[in-house]
Amino acid sequence: MHLIAIGGAGMSGVARLLLARGVPVSGSDAANGPALESLRASGARVHVGHDPSHVEGADTVVISSAVPEDNVELGAARSAGLPVLHRAQALAVLMGGARRVAVAGANGKTTTTSMLTVALVAAGDDPSFVSGGEIAQLGTNAALGTGEAFVVEADESDGSFLAYRPHVAVVTNVQADHLDFYGTLARVEAAYEAFTDTITDDGCLVVCLDDPGARALGERASARGVSVETYGFGDGADLRVLSTAADGLGSRSVVQHRDLRRDLELTVPGNHNVLNACAAYLGAVVGLGAEPSPVLDALAGFTGARRRFEVRGSEMGVTVVDDYAHNPAKVSAVVGTGADIVRRRGGALHVIFQPHLYSRTRDFAHDFARALAPADHVELLDVYGAREQPMAGVTSTLIGDQLAALPGDRTLVVGPTREGAVASTAGAARRGDLVLVVGAGDVTALAPLVLDALRERDGDDRS
Repeated sequence: MHLIAIGGAGMSGVARLLLARGVPVSGSDAANGPALESLRASGARVHVGHDPSHVEGADTVVISSAVPEDNVELGAARSAGLPVLHRAQALAVLMGGARRVAVAGANGKTTTTSMLTVALVAAGDDPSFVSGGEIAQLGTNAALGTGEAFVVEADESDGSFLAYRPHVAVVTNVQADHLDFYGTLARVEAAYEAFTDTITDDGCLVVCLDDPGARALGERASARGVSVETYGFGDGADLRVLSTAADGLGSRSVVQHRDLRRDLELTVPGNHNVLNACAAYLGAVVGLGAEPSPVLDALAGFTGARRRFEVRGSEMGVTVVDDYAHNPAKVSAVVGTGADIVRRRGGALHVIFQPHLYSRTRDFAHDFARALAPADHVELLDVYGAREQPMAGVTSTLIGDQLAALPGDRTLVVGPTREGAVASTAGAARRGDLVLVVGAGDVTALAPLVLDALRERDGDDRS
């Protein structure tokens, strides 16, 4: 099987599973990187750059929605009459007769998928899994296990999450996102409705009662006879968070599942992660019948997923965190969490943010501004277009103008060079401060550069 754009988070996961099944794998990607090196080491034949000759010898070609129709390898596959599968279709085939768990939602699905996988491992299962980010404790984003469960992060961005027919479906939230594909919130909601229709007859749906879209989805599913489990901070949740308090970069909570109260400890920060942990608990305990105690122990030891509030290091008493957040709700969660942390220790919050997609920037400029507002210092990079071409009049200035108009005393720099953003952030940060490097594009490369700049500044100060 030949995978176009094999280095992506989802595609690399499929490649790892194919290799584990003994299927010969080739692939290509536009640029080299750690994922490609890892796949080569696992036995894949990987090319940098796209060329029609790369498809020669393949029986089937696998693509994602990020692969344009004019890709030369895709064109060669179609001309040769080769079967072309979407990534989700290939993954559904790999899942076979496993007890399928699909985790969907605009926000939180990577962390919830990772938490659920770690919990099942601790409960004695050896699940197969594919996550959108590397799970720190397991050192990979995908593996083929020997247990009955198969946990998959179900990507709603292109409607492909309808392929899985899960026994357990988890929906963390239903919000307006990926409007470049769906066009309207109503179409997003219809896609989630169709997703719940794919749950097996003996399966269940887990939804967050605090999110209006997920709550409504659960109510409609329940009316159709689907077994529904809910979680949240609010009254009426089957698994309710009674109290929570910050504890360093983590938290301590008390939750009640029907008549049983339990302590829920986490080393990852924020109320959004408390909710993610609740979703993972219900998916494992109610959905798959795991014992509660090892699940709670695993959640207490969960150290996170790559690029989800990932601490990249500290220099001069300044902590640098990298996060993949790219829609307003995600950015609001990570910035709000960062602000809470620094306020408790009397520091300041610095954010380097790279907007992702021109359409998303156009549609949600005001929401991004509000999400960034708690920061003390914002470096607002140019838009990372990814699969989109530039749009007239759509730049990061749209967000910057909205942010400048909001109340608050903050430093705002719009459109800096990458070098300028690093230098400005490292120069302003002081002991006790927190730096967030945020976005789904190549902004992640700036986190180590900020640490280098802080280290260099420390050396200059000492000299």
